[in-house]
Formats: sequence, structure tokens, C-alpha cells
Amino acid sequence: QVQLVESGGGLVQAGGSLRLSCAASGRTFSTASMGWFRQAAGKERESVAHITWIGGSTYYADSVKGRFTISRDNAKNTVYLQMNSLKPEDTAVYYCTARGYDSNDYWGRGTQVTVSS
Repeated sequence: QVQLVESGGGLVQAGGSLRLSCAASGRTFSTASMGWFRQAAGKERESVAHITWIGGSTYYADSVKGRFTISRDNAKNTVYLQMNSLKPEDTAVYYCTARGYDSNDYWGRGTQVTVSS
């Protein structure tokens, strides 16, 4: 089992920045990748950004490329999402996720990000 705890959400004006953190605990040695999904009210959950634990390969949704940066600190078992140039359409609950080498998926409880226009 892997436990994930997100932090860093909040309210920000359009054009502002936030940094989300996700700390992993438990069987972290089994983690292949970590990342972020988001779900806006009335919409389906969508993938935002992901990073492999070994090598640090990254993936970004087209909607956040050039604005969001995902990074990791292996020693702290923590992944970060730096969000710049935020837009009102970025408003959502952001969920941290981890995928194990056995393809099990783990989820955090989510953190609210609200961008005002």
C-alpha cells in the first residue's frame, strides 16, 4: 500500500501561481510513477502531468504545457506540481496518484485549486 497526502491548494487570481506537493509513504519502493489528475465540477477526471520515479520522464496534458512543471524529490518521496499563469479553467480538485510496478494505482484525497478571474 502507498499513502498519498496532497497540500498546497488554495485560491489564486488568474495569472498567479501555486505549487502542489504530494508526499508518499508506505511501500514507496514499489512506485513506478507519480502524477496529478484534476476534476472540475461537472466534468470527468483528467490527467494533468506525470513523472517516472526512475529517470524522471514527464508527461503533460496539452492544456497545461508550458505553464505547469512536475518534479520529484526521491529522497523525500514527494512529487511537486508548479502551476504558473493559472487560468479560471484550471479550477478543479487536484488528485495525486501513484502507480506501482505491479500496475496498482493509489490516490490521494485531493486538494482544491480555485482560480478567480
